[in-house]
Amino acid sequence: MGKQNPELVSAMGAMGGGIASSGRVCGILIGAVALMSSLYSRSGLDDSDDVNMWRYGAKLNRKFEELCAEYGGVNCRDIAQTDWRDREQVKEFYRGEDSRRKHCVRLVGDMAQYLGELLEEAPPKKT
Repeated sequence: MGKQNPELVSAMGAMGGGIASSGRVCGILIGAVALMSSLYSRSGLDDSDDVNMWRYGAKLNRKFEELCAEYGGVNCRDIAQTDWRDREQVKEFYRGEDSRRKHCVRLVGDMAQYLGELLEEAPPKKT
């Protein structure tokens, strides 16, 4: 997209492992919605959100639910099946030959592709 925002990158740092390693909502979905929100959300308290933020946010949620159906949910614990607070499980996730990491990598790619498709159809933010 040609944009750089170090503050946003920093703000997203704790989304891995399902919101600060809690195993909750997958960071893939959070990141996709955060990107869409950065394009359409209000920039101050006196502004209003562009309706497209909600429209595309809902599309992202539906697509991710579809992609994650085989795992039983959109939570990191459903997909990765890793306790992020257990060092041995984390090591196994990143180094194990049969690790579920391959599922996460595939989901990142699938969701990035869908996000790209949405961005191509998305209208500019209304001012």
